Amino acid sequence: MKKQWSGKRSFYPVMLALLVVIGVLSGCAGKDDKTSEQLSATEIGKSIEQAVILKDMKKQDLDKLHKLYKIDAESIDDFILYTSTSNVKADELAVIKLKDESEAEIVKKNMERRIEAQKMKFRDYRPDEYFLVDNHALKTKGRFIFFAVSKDAESMERTFDSAF
Repeated sequence: MKKQWSGKRSFYPVMLALLVVIGVLSGCAGKDDKTSEQLSATEIGKSIEQAVILKDMKKQDLDKLHKLYKIDAESIDDFILYTSTSNVKADELAVIKLKDESEAEIVKKNMERRIEAQKMKFRDYRPDEYFLVDNHALKTKGRFIFFAVSKDAESMERTFDSAF
């Protein structure tokens, strides 16, 4: 009988340790959501600026964002937008944080219209630029929308993804 008793004794500390581990892990579970809520498009943009060279791109304002993607200023929490310094280049970078996640699909559709317009513009005129537009990066993550047309679009996208 002593062996059975000592077996039960070691069972309780193991269960207690298991409960403590579960409690600690569940306490950490919500941190990613809070971090992405506190994250800004400007911070992500700075990370992208450090990862790739944007020397042939110019930082743009809210008017240009509205002109290119038909996004209302009231919908935007924060954004960065870079476009090519030349109208014969297709390079663009946009990271947009919306106030409401439910608007992400509408904004994404507007960006897809922009992509189609750029494809038409460059298809016969500049095949290299058409290739960049055709191989763009466009994705949403919660309230964030990422769009890149660049030879470095993959690096930009990896940097965007790593921010989360």
